[in-house]
Amino acid sequence: SRAAAGRIKCMCSRSCSESHTLEVRTGDEVTLLCSNLATSPTQTDWFRVVNRTKPHCISSMYGSDGKVLFCDGFQNGKFEMSSNVSTVFLKIKQVDLSDTGLYFCGFYIKTHTVISTATYLNVQESNSTISLGEERYGMANIMCLILGGLTVLLTIFIIALAVKIKTIQTGTVDLQRNMGSDDLSYAAVRFQAKPKRNRRPASEREMETHVVYAATR
Repeated sequence: SRAAAGRIKCMCSRSCSESHTLEVRTGDEVTLLCSNLATSPTQTDWFRVVNRTKPHCISSMYGSDGKVLFCDGFQNGKFEMSSNVSTVFLKIKQVDLSDTGLYFCGFYIKTHTVISTATYLNVQESNSTISLGEERYGMANIMCLILGGLTVLLTIFIIALAVKIKTIQTGTVDLQRNMGSDDLSYAAVRFQAKPKRNRRPASEREMETHVVYAATR
C-alpha cells in the first residue's frame, strides 16, 4: 500500500546513515546480508533503492524456511534469497552496473515494516581495472625488453673489447719475439763479419819499430 511504502521510505532514509558500502566488479557474485530482527516467523522482504527513488521490492519470504517469491523485474534467476535464525541473505549472480544501489531488508513486525541495516552496492566496470593492469603489465614487459637488450649489447661490447685486447697482446708478444731473433742474427752477422787485421811480415814490423825508434832519438 502507499502508506506502507511511505513508512518504508522514511525508515530507509533514517537507516542510510547506518549503511555500509560494498564495492564489487562486474561479473562478480556477491551475497548481501542483514540481521534477522524477527523473534518469530514473519514476512521478510528485500528492497533496493536506485538514485534515491522509491524502494523496489526484490523478493519476500515467510519465516526462515518459507517459499521465496520474487517481485516483478527480479524473476530472472539472478537473485537468490535465503534466511536462518540470525541472518537474511540475498545472493546476486553476475552483477552488472544496473545492480548498483542501496539494498536493505524489512521485517513485518506488529503491523509495521522494520528496516535492518542497509548495504550500498557499488558495482564498477571491471574493464578499467583490466586495462590498467594490462597497461602496467605492458610497461613492465617493455622495460624488461629494454633492459635485456642493453644487457646483450653490453655483453657483446665486453666480449669484443676482450678479444681486441687479447689480439693486441698476442701481436705485441709476437713482435717482441721477432725483434729479439732479428737482433741476435744481426749481432751474429756483425760478429762474424768483423774484419781481420792483416798481419805484415815480421821483417816489416821490425823495420817500422826501428824507424820509429830512430826518429825518436
